[in-house]
Amino acid sequence: MNSKASSSVPIILLAAGASSRMRGRDKLLEDIDGVPLLRRQTARAVDATLGPVIVTLPPKPNPRWEVLAGLNVTRIAVPDAALGMSVSLRRGLAQVSENADAVMVLLADLPELTTDDLITVLGRVTSASDALIWRGTTSDGAPGHPIVFSRSLFAELASITGDTGGATVVARHLDQTAFIRLPGIRARLDLDTPEDWAAWRAPG
Repeated sequence: MNSKASSSVPIILLAAGASSRMRGRDKLLEDIDGVPLLRRQTARAVDATLGPVIVTLPPKPNPRWEVLAGLNVTRIAVPDAALGMSVSLRRGLAQVSENADAVMVLLADLPELTTDDLITVLGRVTSASDALIWRGTTSDGAPGHPIVFSRSLFAELASITGDTGGATVVARHLDQTAFIRLPGIRARLDLDTPEDWAAWRAPG
């Protein structure tokens, strides 16, 4: 088990989108052991890196801002988030220091990803590698999150459009992608509907 951050790679946590399938509830505010999902996953990101954590959010007033109170993160409003995940990613990327060699992109709605998972992926990032992308997968190899991009891909990321969240950049560089297996299905497990949440919370 990894338990201590050693990487200074910045993390962009994408949390500006609408919970459109939750029928009035906000999945990022769903309670898990007394903590809203967004705060829990943001805290895990903070614990995983020595670098900055940048969180993209809907404009104020929005309760997502409030649940991050006290965390050492940079919060960025994305008023045009409806145009797609790429907008949030570009706005987050604009906050990354020019000295950063890479950046991790993380979705906020993956409740089973742990600090150790993030540290595991960050631990594989090295300039000595031929890889430009490092991507978490399920235990059987299905690609998921988090994804780390080398600085050499920042210009490509800054030019994406739509709701891809970097998928088009990943697709162009599959031969330069290192896949890191994480336990179970937590690299891909997102909960988008009330039924998903009910099933996930069900005993056994």
